[in-house]
Amino acid sequence: MAIITISREVAALGDEIAAALAKKLDYKFITRKDIEKSLVEHGFPENKLPKYDERKPGFLASLAKDRDEYLDLLHLALLEAADQGNVVFIGRGAFALFANVPNHIGIRLIADENTRIQRLMDEKSWNEKQAKQRITESDENRVGFHKSFYNVDWADPQNYTAVLNTTILDCEAASDVILALSKALINEKSEHEGKEKIEKMLKAQKLINQLIFDYKVKIEFLHAVIEDKTVILQGVSDSIATVEKATRLAAEILPDYKIQSAISVIHDFKAY
Repeated sequence: MAIITISREVAALGDEIAAALAKKLDYKFITRKDIEKSLVEHGFPENKLPKYDERKPGFLASLAKDRDEYLDLLHLALLEAADQGNVVFIGRGAFALFANVPNHIGIRLIADENTRIQRLMDEKSWNEKQAKQRITESDENRVGFHKSFYNVDWADPQNYTAVLNTTILDCEAASDVILALSKALINEKSEHEGKEKIEKMLKAQKLINQLIFDYKVKIEFLHAVIEDKTVILQGVSDSIATVEKATRLAAEILPDYKIQSAISVIHDFKAY
């Protein structure tokens, strides 16, 4: 079992390479539509997806309650798909979410500007100005999306297992390189450790979503980490009583786990 994430510049053949790779590996390709369908099924309003999907949230959108709900449901959708094993993701910050998963391979696809411009002109029947505008807009949005939701530098090569230049590599060659990487890097030990890691991350995310969406717990940046049989709650609150409520509810939801709170209580803290 492996989890392969593809992060790409626009017109760097991301979808084409992801689809070709999934076919060669006999993995499931988790597309944008798959993730959007899951988000909507879990309750996120479909009409609000365009505000956040690989976009830098505008000022008001970044302060809205929808932003945090989108991220929690996005994580749930990605983790549920990853829990099935043998998947290829494209975009949505998946490389950042799975960064510390042992059987994860993160790939970034790039191409030089002239190649990207020509591809867009050919695909969309655009002129050069339109293609350049699309590249600028897409790059700015993806930088902003990853900074806002994951606090990572989307363009930093250190965030990936490998960076492939599709100006040089065509779809077939690039997918072959990733295939070879998966065979070289994924083994029985990393598969086992990765599966356990995903199961813990998914359990933690389900807990967080239950606290937020079902019990309406008002803790900002609420997050959970599971270590062995201990759940550590993290976040920021202005009320000790709210923290105690979250801890009590978590213990009821996961009775076989010890619940610890690392939630910061800051009096007069107000979420914008």
